[in-house]
Amino acid sequence: MKVMNIIQDSIVDGEGLRSVIFLSGCKWQCRGCHNPSSWNMNNGFDLTIDEIVQRLDNPINEVTISGGDPFLQAKELVELLKILKLKGKNIWCYTGYSYEELLKKKIHRDCLSYINILVDGKFEIGKRDLSLLYRGSANQRIIDVQQSLAQDTVVLWKDGNY
Repeated sequence: MKVMNIIQDSIVDGEGLRSVIFLSGCKWQCRGCHNPSSWNMNNGFDLTIDEIVQRLDNPINEVTISGGDPFLQAKELVELLKILKLKGKNIWCYTGYSYEELLKKKIHRDCLSYINILVDGKFEIGKRDLSLLYRGSANQRIIDVQQSLAQDTVVLWKDGNY
């Protein structure tokens, strides 16, 4: 997989203490993006899924996958998500796609089956709000994916209830 960075002990990329992987490649190129170097799929470095899992294998940290946009590497992403879920990780994922758009492609739906919380939607500089928890702009939603899949409707995350 093409990786921009992996950081440990984040408290701003989802609830609790998290290990965060930033994947390369983003087609959205949002004005005001906090990580524009991630737009180019060729930036960053290559890691195998096993190498990524090893770097994310902190027993006290949960996992967040960000970017770029992780769903641009969906074939590898689903394999990574499977392994992380088998390790019992709570997984948050950030994407510029809407939840509804992700449901349209099988590989994306497969990814969603392993994700606990999805922060969806492009960052919109005109809707930027620094008071929002875990998201950059008011149009973005924090979605409880497993509840949404089970109820066949979008269920928003309630702080601490995942």
